[in-house]
Amino acid sequence: MIDRFARVSSHFAHLGEEEVLSGYRGSGTIFFNGCNLRCVFCQNYDISHEIIGEEVSAQELAKMMLDLQSVGCHNINLVSPSHVVPQILEALPIAIDGGLRLPLVYNSNGFDSLEALQLLDGVIDIYMPDFKFWSPSRSKKYLKTVLYPETARLALKEMYRQVGDLLIDHQGLAVRGLLVRHLIMPDGVNDAKHILAYLAREISPNTYINLMDQYHPAGKVHQDKYQEIDRRITTAELSQVFQVAIDLGLHRFDQRPAYID
Repeated sequence: MIDRFARVSSHFAHLGEEEVLSGYRGSGTIFFNGCNLRCVFCQNYDISHEIIGEEVSAQELAKMMLDLQSVGCHNINLVSPSHVVPQILEALPIAIDGGLRLPLVYNSNGFDSLEALQLLDGVIDIYMPDFKFWSPSRSKKYLKTVLYPETARLALKEMYRQVGDLLIDHQGLAVRGLLVRHLIMPDGVNDAKHILAYLAREISPNTYINLMDQYHPAGKVHQDKYQEIDRRITTAELSQVFQVAIDLGLHRFDQRPAYID
């Protein structure tokens, strides 16, 4: 449970994020403990489901941001921030007074309230939400809430309204805009089709997308009731999703080596 103060499990220069964030000196990630979803396949189960990090005051959180800036990070990447927006907003003025000047990345699961996002209007430079599922039934089974698809659709629209398409500078680094992640799931091609169509038609055909192929069985998926996702995705599934995106006119993809054979 998160009380008055946010809990942080780690903060460091992350070289494994999207190329437009990591660059050559890393994205300054701050991993918050806890999460407002309960994904059964969570790839960071110990961080997101278990509350193991240290409580940090606004001053301590601001210092983390400034420390990451001092080691040369290209941005401050707030990971799983949806449930600690007030604590982040409390820390930011302290960090700014201390000289923080880096772009702020809001790296969320997409299950964000409009009220929270509206508080961040003019504060966040880069929104990087997941869009996990389109199907309410799959969301209920794997995320433990039927509300995810509609919530994510509204959240992405608000994020795009605030920051628009992703802008990349002459160094290849993101400076402002929306970047959407979609983790391709086993038997998830149909969900991906709907999600990609929504992005192309309701958000922007210029949406910058990371179609993530690194799904692996984690969390609780070894239980019998989740056996259909207890495997890696196939090359056919990966190819189908990319082809759907291309056919829809989407053309801005994060380019990283595939994780599957």
